[in-house]
Amino acid sequence: MSKLGSLGARLHHGEVGYDFIKSRKIWYGISILITVLAILGLTVRGLHMGIEFQGGAVFTTPKNMSASVAQAETYAEEASGHDAIVQKLGDGSLRIQIAGIDTGVSDKIKTELSQDLKVNPEQINADLVGPSWGEQIANKAWLGLGIFLFLVVIYLAIAFEWRMAVAAFVALIHDLTITVGIYALVGFEVTPGTVIGLLTILGYSLYDTVVVFDSLKEQTHDITQQTRWTYSEIANRSINSTLVRSVNTTVVALLPVGALLFIGGGVLGAGMLNDISLSLFVGLAAGAYSSIFIATPLVADLKEREPAMRTLKERVLAKRARGTETGGPAESRMPDDSHDHGPTDAVPAAPAVVGPHHQPASRSRGRGRPSGKRR
Repeated sequence: MSKLGSLGARLHHGEVGYDFIKSRKIWYGISILITVLAILGLTVRGLHMGIEFQGGAVFTTPKNMSASVAQAETYAEEASGHDAIVQKLGDGSLRIQIAGIDTGVSDKIKTELSQDLKVNPEQINADLVGPSWGEQIANKAWLGLGIFLFLVVIYLAIAFEWRMAVAAFVALIHDLTITVGIYALVGFEVTPGTVIGLLTILGYSLYDTVVVFDSLKEQTHDITQQTRWTYSEIANRSINSTLVRSVNTTVVALLPVGALLFIGGGVLGAGMLNDISLSLFVGLAAGAYSSIFIATPLVADLKEREPAMRTLKERVLAKRARGTETGGPAESRMPDDSHDHGPTDAVPAAPAVVGPHHQPASRSRGRGRPSGKRR
């Protein structure tokens, strides 16, 4: 068995583990810091919305253009009076995108571009998007996101409990905020592909979280009938038992997305891939982090506030204290797969004391007179 497979088996059986719950304040602090930076980036720089959301025009030039991207960007900004985004496509043509312009001035811009680029105006293809259509797309995107989050909370509240639903909702908002903040800081354009990527990573993050919650639900069944483990300790076991699985699935998912983002978008210049690949890459990483370091520790915090869980914790700690005082064996902090439902405080029976007048039967027979006829 490989070292990683051996580690995963040991984590699953509770032989080794890291106390994620104990360090939860550190993880909360890291998440709060990243979220604050994302909100600052979103407030200061804002999102660069594509023409699908605010309207505009996209001009595509003929193949094998001699003009550079910088030159075409300058020409487009001078002709329109707005910021322009220029991308060089694989066939050598230029894609010039200008947002926030009325469809009525598109012909004028197209004519000026053809003069600057020294091409026939008929060779430049123009795609126009009205601002009202872009507003409808934006409203539908927000509506779809809201419906998704609402259904997620309802499902988790029914399948598990409301505390897990709250924790999963906080983790999803955490992932969404970080991803949107990164978009604002990097300056990538927000397109319908971005919305698709956001919905995809939220579903993926929810999958990781539900895997841990399912393990936690199974291991905490009838938890109050035992006195070996607190709720937080069993929650920590659930994280450790699914840790390798979460890491493996995240790494496998990040590899092709990273290829799209860094190779396809960066090296090959396929800028259209950046819209969806950045949201997927950031969201997948944030989702794996939140399912391990945010969602489950938050559930443990909420559950430990219950009177039954507080009473259980007091019983567990009192039992351990008695075991320490009497010199009993120390309890392991990582629970096994079975629960201790029987009495655990019974004192084992003392071994029988053998004295000089209490010899074992076998020795007494050995010292007796051998059998035979009596003389």
